[in-house]
Amino acid sequence: MAIDAATNTFRIIVVGGGIAGLATKAKPTAERQFRILDTKGNIHMNIDMDGKKYGADRMVYHRQDLHAALREAALSTELPGHPASIVTAAKVVSCDCEAGIVTLEDNSTYQGDLVIGADGIHSVIREAILKAGNHELVHPTPTGVSAYRLLVETANLSSINVDSDIFDPKKQATTLIMGHDRRVIMGPARNGDLLGLVGMVPDEHMHETSNANSWTTPGSLSKLLETYHDFPQWIKDIFAQAPDIALWQLRDIDALPAWVAGRCIIIGDAAHAMLPTQGASQSIEDAEALAAFFAPTTAKPTLPEISLALQNVFEARYQRASVIQAYSRQQAKPATEKGSVKVTLNPAEFLDYNCKYEGAVQWLEQQKSQESQSQ
Repeated sequence: MAIDAATNTFRIIVVGGGIAGLATKAKPTAERQFRILDTKGNIHMNIDMDGKKYGADRMVYHRQDLHAALREAALSTELPGHPASIVTAAKVVSCDCEAGIVTLEDNSTYQGDLVIGADGIHSVIREAILKAGNHELVHPTPTGVSAYRLLVETANLSSINVDSDIFDPKKQATTLIMGHDRRVIMGPARNGDLLGLVGMVPDEHMHETSNANSWTTPGSLSKLLETYHDFPQWIKDIFAQAPDIALWQLRDIDALPAWVAGRCIIIGDAAHAMLPTQGASQSIEDAEALAAFFAPTTAKPTLPEISLALQNVFEARYQRASVIQAYSRQQAKPATEKGSVKVTLNPAEFLDYNCKYEGAVQWLEQQKSQESQSQ
């Protein structure tokens, strides 16, 4: 939990300490290509990620590095605004949305002009907001898919037997290998020193039990190799280089009826938990929206001013986040006809919608313009 504790100023409480809550010197890698392979290792699609087309490079980060950079920025005394105070070992159990009062497990309380619920898929603030609006509570549900997470040092991959035109661990590219109902997505991080991999598998095809609540449940290499037995040998050789394998069951939530109540708003997974790989990006877009609509605030805001800004954030973000949330589910569907290796699913079809976003204010103006033209 992070708090801007400056006296007589806009007091903000952020519940949650992940990427959505911390809102770059995080050792990014610019992605130059996105390529899709079938399970035989053949290139199905090769997409150039042109920074000129979208106005900026597509950057990829090791989550740990990005989190550390955002945390440093939140605590900095050299950047504009007051440094946050970070309170750890502080389990939030309830929130009074109208008063902006957050209560912890030890019955201590914190009061803020604005409460941002960035507390993840099992959000306490989401429950408080839905209750305040007399909405039914929404709970995370299994998606029917589990995921393996692996991180490999690219220096250990020099002996991997694969044509560099198919896969090069130092190349600035994200590679997606798509089977009928299993896939592996991998890409560079930390200036190309690391390769991150996520393997998505239907629960009924798992050879071990995944955990719904932890990213750190250990997975078995032998079970992983068994699951991907018909994928290229070189990807299985990369799996074998991972010092650790994490396994968890993927859950998400349906689009919510509300993100806002009183002085409270939810962002990130608390508002729109989704399947890989857009969750962190959407969280950062949420943070940008908050910054944009609260930018005119120069003094301690009134409740009507807070309400207006929060409503603008919701209107700017809800449709886009909900569409991307739904699309993430679509991308988990079978990518080939059963018994075939020919990839028929096209992850690139959504690229323009995803990458041509220019910020919350522009997006909201565009939405309002389209609505007025349709009337």
